[in-house]
Amino acid sequence: MGVVTVVFSLQRFRQYRLALALVFLQLCVYSDHLYAATQSSQTPQQFKLLVLGDSLSAGYGLKQQQGWVSLLQNIWNDEQLQIDVVNAAISGETTDGGLARLPRLLEQHEPSHVLIELGGNDGLQGHPVNKTRANLSEMVKLAKDSGATVFIQDMQIPTNYGSRYTKMFGDAFDKVAEENEITLIPFFLQDVALDKSLMQNDGIHPNAKAQPMIAQFMRDALTPLITK
Repeated sequence: MGVVTVVFSLQRFRQYRLALALVFLQLCVYSDHLYAATQSSQTPQQFKLLVLGDSLSAGYGLKQQQGWVSLLQNIWNDEQLQIDVVNAAISGETTDGGLARLPRLLEQHEPSHVLIELGGNDGLQGHPVNKTRANLSEMVKLAKDSGATVFIQDMQIPTNYGSRYTKMFGDAFDKVAEENEITLIPFFLQDVALDKSLMQNDGIHPNAKAQPMIAQFMRDALTPLITK
């Protein structure tokens, strides 16, 4: 009886040890899942916005920190949103130049989102609207192929270019957005340009006073699109 009791106890001990091991393993798995869920809920997702633009985004006539792009980054920082902005705007840039530069910018910065703010100089220089439209569409395609979400900035030109050309130019941005199923951001100077106190002497570029207004406008337009 003594031998049987010892064997039985040894078997019970092994079963008990196995049960403890299984419980420990389950606790480890549960702890890993709980940690991952906690990290997911507490760590904000990070985004990177590439602004491909012209003088309106490059801050023509202003210090870099005065421009709306820098001010937008400040707003998002204050709101503790993990959105980094890369300002790739160059004064005088056309859609030809933007299209040539974009592949390298996408490779270098790997943005999650791209804002195309180009076309204004095409219009001011009287470029063929069909060419501008084709360039914009090709930029959208390149950005999409890189995995980025793309937005296009609506643009307007003065009416002294003639009603026909002005309408064709304005319609081009709507068509590009519609054909490529992307969001068209309203022209951020629509109200600013009508107020001479917000414009530089050339009547084309917004001054320092206007930049916070543009930054807030763009914040309201872009934040829900990026963080949704």
